Amino acid sequence: MRFAPSSVRGAAIAAAVGAFCLAGSAQAAEMTGAGATFPYPVYAKWAEAYKAKTGISLNYQSIGSGGGIKQIKAKTVDFGASDMPLKPDDLKTSGLVQWPMIMGGVVPVVNVPGVKAGELKLSGKVLADIYLGKVKTWNAPEIAKLNPSLKLPKKPIAVVHRSDGSGTTFLFTSYLAAVNPEWKDKVGVSTAVEWPAGIGGKGNEGVANFARQTPDSIGYVEYAYALQNKLAYTQLSNKDGAFVKPSSATFQSAAANADWAQAPGFSLVLANQPGKTSWPITGASFILMHASQAAPARAAEVLKFFSWAYANGGKMAEALDYVPMPANVATMVAGVWTEQIKSADGKAIWPAK
Repeated sequence: MRFAPSSVRGAAIAAAVGAFCLAGSAQAAEMTGAGATFPYPVYAKWAEAYKAKTGISLNYQSIGSGGGIKQIKAKTVDFGASDMPLKPDDLKTSGLVQWPMIMGGVVPVVNVPGVKAGELKLSGKVLADIYLGKVKTWNAPEIAKLNPSLKLPKKPIAVVHRSDGSGTTFLFTSYLAAVNPEWKDKVGVSTAVEWPAGIGGKGNEGVANFARQTPDSIGYVEYAYALQNKLAYTQLSNKDGAFVKPSSATFQSAAANADWAQAPGFSLVLANQPGKTSWPITGASFILMHASQAAPARAAEVLKFFSWAYANGGKMAEALDYVPMPANVATMVAGVWTEQIKSADGKAIWPAK
């Protein structure tokens, strides 16, 4: 499937980070969610527009995918958000329903004097070797060979990674494991791993701040955070051996052949997809809600918000360099809501009345 081309970037990403709370009308209940920092900028934008239209507010805590999964399992929020899809068995055990809400890209970012955004080239193997602590300086032969025209300093590489449970880390390590056997064997794929090197920052915000403030550093963040913080992102070699820059177009290319219908619980990982123009660390962010709802009217209001976002949030998403879910996926998701999200007495709550 193909996607519409991205629109021109919007004026600004939401300035606030961490948690946002958009005040609604006094009579409207506040929706609550928690989890992934990856989609925070677009969720904030959607919430602002939805509040202006309906008066209903959203309080979303940008605490990382691990925290979002814990909170929805504990039933302390209306929905959780995770960039790592839960496996079907986990969904069943926890009584949860999962669907993809938005797609985007994770990008390596560097703070190397004289190196501008999109200039530095890295292969997946070299990137993994940096995070393994094997490639230690910016002028190392492995990096210099890929960048003969760049003057790279003889400086130690300051490695920055996530300190919290993170779907962004899941996508990043999924890519590293796909392209570097040593990473796969020694570190693996997860929302939180035993990092062989580096310092940790909490959330995309924390990694972005560390990378911006630390000379000669490298980190990884969701693309919108790289742009917001004016960080120099790298090029990466993809599965077809081509060096590509991150952009809406290269994220869309990676997502173009996604077959959501064949993935139980929509549990599809898009890392290292084929295609000469595909960005190799592309992924979806997912929403989690309980299948049995003790407060069905409240749950229906939450689903109204997500339905509105599918129908009306595409241009806002594209302006922030996310990839909207295609219409046929939104239709599939609505069918899952009808079939799987019920009141305590087993009645469907979607379509909402």
